[in-house]
Amino acid sequence: MEQLTFGIRRFKAPDPHSETFDRVHEVLSWNPEETAAAQSDMWDQHWCKGATARVREMAPRMNEVFSKLREMGVLIVHGPSDTLDRYREHPARRRVLEAVRACPRPDYPDLEVNTLPLPLDASDEGCWCEPKCEVRRAWSGQTDLIPIDERDAITDSEDIFSLYKARGIKNVLFFGVHLNMCVLNRPFAIRALLRRGFNVVLVRDLTDAMYNPALPPYVDHFTGNDLLIAHIEKHICPTTTSDEFIGGAPFRFREDQRTNRE
Repeated sequence: MEQLTFGIRRFKAPDPHSETFDRVHEVLSWNPEETAAAQSDMWDQHWCKGATARVREMAPRMNEVFSKLREMGVLIVHGPSDTLDRYREHPARRRVLEAVRACPRPDYPDLEVNTLPLPLDASDEGCWCEPKCEVRRAWSGQTDLIPIDERDAITDSEDIFSLYKARGIKNVLFFGVHLNMCVLNRPFAIRALLRRGFNVVLVRDLTDAMYNPALPPYVDHFTGNDLLIAHIEKHICPTTTSDEFIGGAPFRFREDQRTNRE
């Protein structure tokens, strides 16, 4: 079987007492049948217009990656939180529920996960639109730019771990929004995966943060994304980019006009 081989990036401290980190690049090789590619909250509409636009901008690229991984045998997991009633009869949702009935409480370790404060202040919920958008429930399902295949899975909770157990999933590539909120903290997302002992890699070019440059650390939105990614690489998990799977260049938002970037 063809292995899923890709480069990753992380920071490592030279020793446990060091306050400095060295950036290192490594190559991983995973069995596709033991791997899932999961995304969080790529909704049809977010309460923030800017967030909605960035989701729609990155969604076609994400779908391209999913199509390639799916054909390799990777399980694709969609996480359109708070909208699962819409999908209750979808084969991808039924697949998860059937696994729960067969394996309701998987026995996983409970490991420590780093919860240091994040480097972005999102106390205003992170909208930088003018005028500011009203916080509300705006979503009704997943964006139509990422179709859900019958071979996939749909979740917004810990129920996905029953399917992972049944399928022998050990590795998870994580995509989606928003990096400083749901991508880290949803019950099926990065910290929950790490607590259960999964190997996790964030796909850093196919994510976005909720961050308003009017708040600390007072940098532009995309530099804020990079600061958050660096924090994750130091303290939480390694990252990769979509070109590792489908070639070309990493995805970049049109509004990101920086000449110097990571």
